[in-house]
Amino acid sequence: MWRASRAAVRRRRVQTFVLGVVVFCSTVAIVVALGLLESVSAPFERAFEGQRGAHVVASYDPRKAPPAALAARNEGVEAAAGPFAQATVTIPETFEHLPPGPLTVVGRPSPAGPVDRLDLWAGRWAAGPGEIVLDRPPNGFFSYLLGVRFAVREGQAFTVVGLASSVSRSSEAWVTPGQAAALRPSTTQVLYRLAAAATDAEVRAGTAAIAAGLPGGALLGFQSYLTVKRDAGREVAAFLPFLTAFGVLGLAVAVLIVVNVVSGAVVAGFRHIGLLKALGFTPGQVVAVYLTMVLVPAVAGAALGTVAGAAAARPLLNGVGQGLFTVAVSPWVYAATLAGMPAVAVLAALVPALRAHRVSAARAISAGAPPGRGRGLRVQRLLAGAPLPRAVSLGLGLPFGRPGRAALTLAAVVLGAATVTLAAGLSMTMTAYGAAAQRVGHVHTVVHAGQARNHQTPPRHGDAEIEALLRGLPGTVHVTADAWVNLHLAGHPQPIQGRFLRGDSGTLGETVVEGRWLRGPGEVVAPSAFLVKRGLKVGDRLTLSMGRGPAEATVVGATMDGAADLVQADWSTLTALAPGQRATQYEVRLAPGTGLAAYHAAVRAADPGLYPAAKSATDRTTVAVIGFASLLTVLLGTVSALGVFNTVVLDARERRRDIGVLKSIGMTPRQVTAMMVTSMAALGAAGGLLGIPVGVAAHRLVVPAMADAAGLALPAFMVDVWRGPLLALLTLAGVVIAVLGAFVPARSAARVTIAAVLHHE
Repeated sequence: MWRASRAAVRRRRVQTFVLGVVVFCSTVAIVVALGLLESVSAPFERAFEGQRGAHVVASYDPRKAPPAALAARNEGVEAAAGPFAQATVTIPETFEHLPPGPLTVVGRPSPAGPVDRLDLWAGRWAAGPGEIVLDRPPNGFFSYLLGVRFAVREGQAFTVVGLASSVSRSSEAWVTPGQAAALRPSTTQVLYRLAAAATDAEVRAGTAAIAAGLPGGALLGFQSYLTVKRDAGREVAAFLPFLTAFGVLGLAVAVLIVVNVVSGAVVAGFRHIGLLKALGFTPGQVVAVYLTMVLVPAVAGAALGTVAGAAAARPLLNGVGQGLFTVAVSPWVYAATLAGMPAVAVLAALVPALRAHRVSAARAISAGAPPGRGRGLRVQRLLAGAPLPRAVSLGLGLPFGRPGRAALTLAAVVLGAATVTLAAGLSMTMTAYGAAAQRVGHVHTVVHAGQARNHQTPPRHGDAEIEALLRGLPGTVHVTADAWVNLHLAGHPQPIQGRFLRGDSGTLGETVVEGRWLRGPGEVVAPSAFLVKRGLKVGDRLTLSMGRGPAEATVVGATMDGAADLVQADWSTLTALAPGQRATQYEVRLAPGTGLAAYHAAVRAADPGLYPAAKSATDRTTVAVIGFASLLTVLLGTVSALGVFNTVVLDARERRRDIGVLKSIGMTPRQVTAMMVTSMAALGAAGGLLGIPVGVAAHRLVVPAMADAAGLALPAFMVDVWRGPLLALLTLAGVVIAVLGAFVPARSAARVTIAAVLHHE
């Protein structure tokens, strides 16, 4: 049986190659999808359980919730740590080793404990006054911070004695409890592990039960571990929907082509099947021969595809951990693809192989390979009367000779055309998203004010003078002054970024998906990802702080921006938080025809402390999605074309006698090629028409799923990208796939000589 299987593999080299490439391409898409799926969840779960991470990081008002009240345990609490004193200090702008702005500091006696066991990966724990441990990911790059000394605006001086990492993101820094008390803490922190915390609803219910016995307003806010988990894998999670779609399409195409290849091999090998049975092979052994013929290239394709898929996924996986944990694809991903893809191929081949099981030896030996005489004759007669070249009319009738094979080929082309349609829709959506995210056409250049902490020359002019200077330069149309500062949101231990705007902020080109843009003081707009992460909505009020008294603000709008830790507000809000703060950069829109290089030279000549830079028009996420979509489209388009290739090879072998007869009565090699290509081009046209609605439907499922995973709210024009001319062009996708797959075997069939055909007869 093994010798017969090896002979079948060698005899059908083309089909073996096609099967191997098909399984290879499909395996690549599936490995990437499975690897990313695990990267979004599994590494975080391992790190979270290893460090006994906190399901809830709760912040309390110490005036309303004294430590004695917080010591009581609720039934739903599995373990707790704290209460810990939490204070906020301010890093000055002149210090170059740490970003300026507020820094959350918590007093803890040690990195250990029943909840949120810190990974103290460098140095030691704070043991006395003036010593501090910073929260940094376990990366040797940050080791230079050990021993650094700095003073905060509140008057205290600190020395960095250790670097630790919290999977719960419970604080930015830690000191001794005595040092925390000296910082005049305004918040008390308690860390909880809940008995039930699998969903957002369970976390909210558990937190509500904890706060139920406390005075109103005692709980200032809380951070759920699910928010941290989603935030850690947010960017890569957005890739999963479309990678999964490509993986499913690839698997479906692979199954169709395997069925087609084995069906053709069984039909073409009827006489071979009869001989095997006459020699004593049992029906089960005959089936095993054909399954082995599929299994050999499937195993080779799965092995190579697993290696290539792991390499393709690596660029994405490197950015998943964001320094919080180390990403590594588990062996089960590789084991699943190595065993699963050959198993799928064998299962797909089982149905047509069973046909060889049922046929008797006598019938198989007497059966001929060409299609039966009556098949397709009626269609051929109808086409013969059509005003078409004879080669074209003959080609249009060929698929009707083998309707089952034609149906399988058509289905593969449909899925290939659907893949092209999905990729085209994704490219248009992501191009529109990238242009909106980079505000193409709205901001042409960004002028940065030099900072001594970055070893730059400070500007000679004051803040207001710089804005007036830029407005006076030739070519300037609009100027917006920006100040980027770190803020704290009441009830949340991690800082956020605040972007405060002055000038022509309404012309920035921000895409507002809900509510409206800023109109005055006390208002903020936030990205939809920011609101989703914190369970907020337009109309809610926020309490912001920056080392001074807090400022209340109302969320008046949501933008499309994917930043999950950013709010934008009017300059008057910054004045209330930090009087005297100056802008860090100035965004400029130029008049049409203004030369960017000349404008930058004029800015530098006016003040050497200004550093202009052209606004980038390239969005990194857009490039990544379009790049992966293009790669997978090429892979799956190649797979579909190989399905057509296999069909034409089988048709040409079965119709060698017919082709010889046609050539003997005057058909030229070019006409033979046209006949064979036309037979597939007709299927390609039908496949293109049927594949468009499948691709459009997949796009309407994938794009919202990607937006939800990233916490984005896309405007309608980024989803409704389909237009008549584009759809008309996409109908050609099926034709292109079919013609590319058919051309080479058609040319090979055209070169067969009449003598060679008669010799085989």
